[in-house]
Amino acid sequence: MTDVLLVAHHERSDAALLAQSASAWLTDRGHRPWITATDAEALDLPELLAERPPSSAGLALSLGGDGTMLRTVKLIDGAPVPIIGVNVGLLGYLSEIEPPALTSALERWFAGPEVGEWRIEERMMLAITVRPAGSSEPTGHWTALNEAVVEKRESGHTVRLLVRIDGAVFTSYAADGLIIATPTGSTAYSLSARGPVVSPQHRALLLTPVSPHMLFDRSLVLDPEELVEIEVLGGRPADISIDGQFAAALAEGDVVAVTPSPNDARFVRFGRRRFHQILKSKFGLADR
Repeated sequence: MTDVLLVAHHERSDAALLAQSASAWLTDRGHRPWITATDAEALDLPELLAERPPSSAGLALSLGGDGTMLRTVKLIDGAPVPIIGVNVGLLGYLSEIEPPALTSALERWFAGPEVGEWRIEERMMLAITVRPAGSSEPTGHWTALNEAVVEKRESGHTVRLLVRIDGAVFTSYAADGLIIATPTGSTAYSLSARGPVVSPQHRALLLTPVSPHMLFDRSLVLDPEELVEIEVLGGRPADISIDGQFAAALAEGDVVAVTPSPNDARFVRFGRRRFHQILKSKFGLADR
């Protein structure tokens, strides 16, 4: 018997229907599916609600797009829970299968990796902390699969941000913000800021400025073990967002520290999923 966490897109009715059908299939075979209180309310599925910590699941089903995959990773909070991503919507980078293949995927999962021919793909994540000005103790801790972004709060102004790498000052930026991304996040916000596209099989930290008002506007690809610290300079406040969600307000002297997380996200893959082919399809690239 396996506890299975279901996480479904809140605004797609087909995701809610898929959650119901997956729950019925799992229950009929002796497993225990459930959804969180937030999903139960948003999807109007109170019958699937259970008060269990998401990190206790033996398997998670993400029913939506890349945003739902990010939310699933956040709910699991670093626990080694395998995630099967079901793409309910447009072509995504993270989801593994289409809805008609869900039953087959579950059968293969429970048959085991040798019989079901699946594997676990591990993705690097970030550990982010915020230290208030003049303090050595962090007041906030977060984990990110895609990126952390330190950005201006006020429109029409830049923010000044000092970057240290392994304790040594690199430079200060006058920009709309700075993105610290994983290879997985290289095709998210970092891409729109003209950052490099990096295979998710790599481990690296990508530092990319957003609309910099300076001659140096290049991304840095850093070793994953290098500590990146970003300090807010000047009197203009900033914010930090984690995987697209606001996390905290920052004031002058506050420091954001980013390192690799000790925990990886764990995605279930049923075939050889070639990242460059997904990228090609996403951007409609021609063969010649």
